[in-house]
Parts: sequence; C-alpha cells; structure tokens
Amino acid sequence: MRKILLPALIIAAAVLILARLFYLQILDDSYIKKSENNAIKIKYEYPERGYIYDRHGKLMVANQPSYDIMVTPNEMPKQGSDTLEICSLLNITKEEFIKKIEKARVYSPRLPSVFLPQLNKKEFAAFQEKIRKFKGFDIVKRSLRDYQVNAGANVFGYIAQVNDAIIRKKPYYKSGDLIGKQGVEEMYEEVLRGVKGVKYIQRDRFNREIGPFKDGIYDTIAVQGKDITLTIDAELQKYGESLMFEKRGGIVAIEPKTGEILALVTAPSYDPALLVGRERSKNYLMLEQDTLGIPLFDRGLLAEYPPGSPFKILTGLIGLQEEVIDENTAFVCHHGFFYGRGAFMKCHDNGTNRLHEAIYKSCNTYFASTYKLTIDKYPKPQYGVNAWSSHLKSFGLGDFLGYDLPPGRKGLVPTSKFYERFYPNGGWRSSTIISNSIGQGEIKMTPIQLANMMAAVANKGYYYTPHIIKKIEDGEIDKKFTTKHVTTIDKQYFQPVIDGLYDVYNYGTAHGLGVEGIEICGKTGTAENFTKINGVRTQLTDHSIFVAFAPRHDPKIAIAVFVENGYWGSRWAGPIATLMIEKYLKGKITRKDLETTMLTKGLKQEYEKVTSGKPFLINQPLYR
Repeated sequence: MRKILLPALIIAAAVLILARLFYLQILDDSYIKKSENNAIKIKYEYPERGYIYDRHGKLMVANQPSYDIMVTPNEMPKQGSDTLEICSLLNITKEEFIKKIEKARVYSPRLPSVFLPQLNKKEFAAFQEKIRKFKGFDIVKRSLRDYQVNAGANVFGYIAQVNDAIIRKKPYYKSGDLIGKQGVEEMYEEVLRGVKGVKYIQRDRFNREIGPFKDGIYDTIAVQGKDITLTIDAELQKYGESLMFEKRGGIVAIEPKTGEILALVTAPSYDPALLVGRERSKNYLMLEQDTLGIPLFDRGLLAEYPPGSPFKILTGLIGLQEEVIDENTAFVCHHGFFYGRGAFMKCHDNGTNRLHEAIYKSCNTYFASTYKLTIDKYPKPQYGVNAWSSHLKSFGLGDFLGYDLPPGRKGLVPTSKFYERFYPNGGWRSSTIISNSIGQGEIKMTPIQLANMMAAVANKGYYYTPHIIKKIEDGEIDKKFTTKHVTTIDKQYFQPVIDGLYDVYNYGTAHGLGVEGIEICGKTGTAENFTKINGVRTQLTDHSIFVAFAPRHDPKIAIAVFVENGYWGSRWAGPIATLMIEKYLKGKITRKDLETTMLTKGLKQEYEKVTSGKPFLINQPLYR
C-alpha cells in the first residue's frame, strides 16, 4: 500500500499541473489578451444613465450626448501630431496640449485616457472630420445629464469624472469614466450607471485594426442604466425653493403614512445644469468658494439647529408617558419660570395653563415645570436624563435616520454621560439643564429629524424611515423603508397634544396663518442664535422655525421649516409651511398675501450684518 501511495500522489500532482497549464494556455484567453496588449485594442461603449422621475411620473433628469477626446501616448507618431492644428480645432494653447499629454503619459502610456472631455456637437463634428490625421487620438461618446427642471440640485447631486483614488478602490472605473456624486446620483450610482460594453479589436504588426479579437466572443454590449422614480413632488420642490427667496435654511416635507420625502429644500440653492459640461469645474469651484451662502451644503440634512419651541411637543409627550402630568395638570406662569439660584426663564405668557393652552400659547413655564418633574421623578438626575433621552431616541433623534441620501448629521440628544464630562464631580440637576425643556440647551436637531418627529406625532406614535426612492425599474426598494418604527410614547397620549397643535392656528402663535378648508396642526419656534465673530461669542437674530402636519384627521404631509436669522416662528417659517401644505393638498394657493411676501422679500440685510457688508452672493442669478 505504501509503495503505491507515493507514486499515486506524484501522478495526481502532475495531472493537476498539466490540467492547469492546459486551461491557462488553451482555454483561458485572459492572459493572451494581457500579454498581447500591444496587438489588442480595447474600446468601451458607455451606456446611458437611467432617467429620474418624480412621484407623479414627471421626467426630471434625462441625458444628452457628449464626446470625450481620448489619447494613447504610445500610439502617437514619434515626430508628433500636428500640434498646432489640434490646438486650433480644440481652442487650446500649445502649453495646455503639452500638459495634457504629459498627464496622460503619467496615467499610462499604453492605455487611453481623457485628453479633453465633454465636447459639444459642433466641436465633435470639427474634430471628427480630421481625426484620421491625428494618430493616438480617439473619440468616445458618453452621456451627460440633461435636467428638465431647474430645482432639486441637492436632491439629484451631479456626475463627475473619477479620480485616481476611486479607480484604485473600484476597478470597474477607468480614466475618464463618470460617477455620481452627492444626492441620488451617488446613492443609486450602481443602479443608474448601467454596465459598460467592451470590444476587443485585433491589430496587425503595423498597428492597423484588422477586426474583432477571437471573432468577438469576448465582446459585451452596454447595458443601459435603470430608471428610478423618486418620492419627490417636482412642483412642490420647485415651489419650496422659490419661497426661500433671499433666505437661508431648509424645508423638509414627508408623507407620514409612508416616510416618503415630498420635498427636500436647501437655501440658497443653484440650477443643477451648472454642473454639466465643460464649465462644470469652474462653476463647482465658484459654488464651493461661496463660504457665506454655502449652496453646496444641504441644510435639510446637515444643518444642526436648536429646535426651539417645537421641542415642547416632545417634552409634553414624555411628561404624559412618565405620568408626571396629565392633560388637566395646570401650572401658573408669571411671565417666566424661576429655577436654580435666582435664575429666571422668561415667558411671554401670564396666567394658569393646562397642557392644551400651554401648547398653543407656547408657555415656557409649563414645559420647564414638566421637564423638571420628569427628571426629578427618579432618585438621581442621571437616571431621569437617561429615561428622557431614551424616549427621544425612539423618535429617531440623536442618530442618523437611515435615509437613502448621503449621510447628514446626527444632531444631539444628551445622556447622563454627556453631562458627567462637563460636571465630573457631580453637582448638576434638573434645574442645571432646564433649557432642554424648551428646545434650547444642548439639544440639536436637523430639519429632516424635526419633520420625521412631526410625522410620528401625526401617526400617533410610529414612523417609517424617511426615504427618497419610490420605485426602481425591474428592482425593489430596501425593506427597511417599509418597516414601522414605534416610539416609546403610548398612542393615547398623542391626541391631547394634537388638539393643542390644532389650536395653534386657531388661537395661538400661528393665528392668522390658516387656510380655509384645511385643518392644520402646527407649532411655532424661535431659537436663540449665537456665533463667533472675531473670536467673540455674539448673539445674532433668532432662527425662525415651524413644524406642522395636515389634514388633522388624515395627515398627508408633515413639514419642518428653518429660516436662519428669521426672527420668530410665525414671521417667515410659519407662512412658508402653510403655503407648502396648501400647495401640496390643493395644488393652488389662496393665501396670496402670504405668497407675495415670501416670494419677494428676504433677509439680505440680516445676513449682511454677519458678513460686515460683504456682498451677499445669494443675489447672483445662478442662485435661488
């Protein structure tokens, strides 16, 4: 047996080696293609990207043809091409020509790379007519985006050429390829881009093309990208951007029953067509260098603000759940709330309020008292803060919501560990952090978090992860967008709060902003605004905030509006929220008084205070 074992192992090993050699040399042509690279030319066929539609089937983003001039340095004649003629045709200088050839040689002397991208039809026709004279140059047809709307730049994102880092990380991409950046172009890149087609072309010893390699058995055809339908309402998005005339801030509208994002507005914004074509780099640099308006900064996802008075909704709900108050609990307000060592929290109200009145009057004393009772219910403030924090996190606060857009910001919901870093020796209590009760303090929220909070209130205790994808051609959306998230607040506690929110429009801080025929539940907010100017902490004009949902009994839209430096909630954010709701539910506007003001008046002077008279770039025509 031992005599047979060793020869058998040797024979088996030999058979495996021979089989592998047979496969590599006879069956597998991949090594032939690599070893004969000089004799084989690879051409890529680029598919059209998928189209993008809004929730009603309106085409928002299509494609337009574009042409890139590619160069393979080793294929250029040794004596050089007719440089001056090429420069004249393409309207570039000789120095630019040399620089581009050197860059291509650094990338690869044997592989094609982009010499000049995104020629228009006229430029392409002029070069195509004489390309036979320019050895080493070729033309590749691609598709660029063709925007059918001039709104939603932050939603779409843009496409740009891949850089070396992307090529190293993702071998699918080659020099000159385009990739989605920001917005849905980035998040759904693999769906939208399609699959490149590849052709292997055999060349003879004179470098002439003689036909497909191996009769084209390795060639593949391009597969067009898949179309996608977004949850966005194109008309509502455009209207929201127009309402933010000469304002900075964000608007987020969500359908409560599904979590579908109806509008995602950031202001200032820009025409998405600016980031298409030969002028893309110049325009992008201009937008990026605007450090005042920051148009590339999506305030709906990235801006973290103190939520102000809309946070009182959560303070009341948590107080009800923790059973430190009920809807009949009353507190007396004398224009403010005394706490700590003679500290005083001002309030515009005066008198005795129950929950209902406290909501529509926005009484600081009521919610400060409720917050204090909530924290003090527990034997230690650490336990109380952690219980309070857990309730807030059940609304998706203090963390990324998981939406299908580039990650925004988490906001901040402090826990006991947060305060222990600032008070390592203890000594803090409910009165120390009482500002949390009215959405000031350490609380930070993004507009999309506030809108999602209102969706959860409208649904009386649950929400769906906000998302922007509604349908993918021949595909399915992620199941997490149809998974219900339930808050820690029992359903029974939402109704008294909703009743108070309804009367904000009837008797409260939004009185006079209502729309006939629509029952809107809302809450105004005014948040203190501090910044550093020349190293000094300076208080600026307060932010204007408003949250709402409608209709009252069958909510179809929940919305949050932030207007930076907008004074109080009912001055700018409230009217914008009302108009957005009416536009979505009715398709027309009856509150022409509010509309005219929002479309024609802004806060240019407020923003100039911060910039010490520097030009307010939002006035340029390319911004909105």
